[in-house]
Amino acid sequence: MINFILLFSRQGKLRLQKWYEAKDSKDKKKVVRDLTSMILQRKPKMCNFIEYKDLCVVYKRYASLFFCFAVDRGDNELGVLEVIHRYVEVLDKYFGSVCELDIIFNFEKAYYILDELILGGEMQETSKKAVLSHIEQEDKFQEEEIVELALKDIGFI
Repeated sequence: MINFILLFSRQGKLRLQKWYEAKDSKDKKKVVRDLTSMILQRKPKMCNFIEYKDLCVVYKRYASLFFCFAVDRGDNELGVLEVIHRYVEVLDKYFGSVCELDIIFNFEKAYYILDELILGGEMQETSKKAVLSHIEQEDKFQEEEIVELALKDIGFI
């Protein structure tokens, strides 16, 4: 099971975090600080798996972002790398070559895509097409709602 997910930049700035287990805010900050410093200190050719407390942390760097997933020790690390890669592929398809700024300015979409892929710490949907179609439907609903509210504001409805 995935316990938490962190996305952070090469400078150590946290860009996205998703926790699937209850933790105190103080503990979350300590975990984020510890893991970002540990991962940023590692050389690029080193293994992408770290044992942290009772968890196995699997991370991968894509461009200027580190995608870090903490899983139970018994989970398959290579499978988690595949989940990370799938998330990046869906982000790439949606944003068209995703970058750190896409995550910063469209964080709600990044969270929505993550929620479409992973539910309660487990992989929910493996199909990129299915995830992207759900996101397109949500975008259409959101756009229709914005148009409807604008028409109400000017008195056409």
